[in-house]
Amino acid sequence: MNADELKAVQAPLKQHYRESPRAALITLRAEGRLGEGVTCRVDTGRALVEAGLHPATGGNGLSACSGDMLLEALVACAGVTLNAVATALGIVLRDATVQAEGDLDFRGTLGVDKAAPVGLTAIRLHFLLDTDADDEQLDTLLRLTERYCVVYQTLAKGPRLTTTRTPSGD
Repeated sequence: MNADELKAVQAPLKQHYRESPRAALITLRAEGRLGEGVTCRVDTGRALVEAGLHPATGGNGLSACSGDMLLEALVACAGVTLNAVATALGIVLRDATVQAEGDLDFRGTLGVDKAAPVGLTAIRLHFLLDTDADDEQLDTLLRLTERYCVVYQTLAKGPRLTTTRTPSGD
């Protein structure tokens, strides 16, 4: 897809959202069902993923770790956003790799040390780009990728998060 094709696809959507802002408000959903052992089966819409304990918490390494899946979601979103922004700006990327790393102290999630944090304490996102774009173009590309990447912005801003429950059988 080139910049003109991307603009042609997105222009009517942008106009529609300008005219009807509520039409742009979408609720994304995910669902999982507990599986065998300590796993949860999640339908991604494209494949069924079985998430389980990380080996550092007693898992066997055969199931996807949800922390890895979070980083994979960040990489996927940042990669798609980078590609769209590069296309819109006319920056040719011969090749690009997106990498994410996250630091985690498993003492927190295992309850070994109540002072240890539960969750990722730092995430690093790195782009390896094969392009002739100059530094100014690349700075703009990365700034706009950060700005428009849904997962990046969600992690950076920390959305309001609530938990509810429904008793079984209801």
